[in-house]
Amino acid sequence: MANLTITVPDEILKSARRRALEQGTSVNALLRDYLAQFAGTRSAQANAARRVLELSKTARSGRGKAKWTRDELHQR
Repeated sequence: MANLTITVPDEILKSARRRALEQGTSVNALLRDYLAQFAGTRSAQANAARRVLELSKTARSGRGKAKWTRDELHQR
């Protein structure tokens, strides 16, 4: 397991320690959980985007026989 050093203003750290204590945990545990969630969210988003692109390649939907230009669609 790696160590991480961060710089936090004293007042913020004091408040964070107080809140963590109220919740029965530590600032270290809170940061570890946050980073794990943050890292997982990124990969979950990437997986979802990849899946959408895969599905779009096999989708059978289309515009049918309709023919229009971009300009026609945006006429007001």
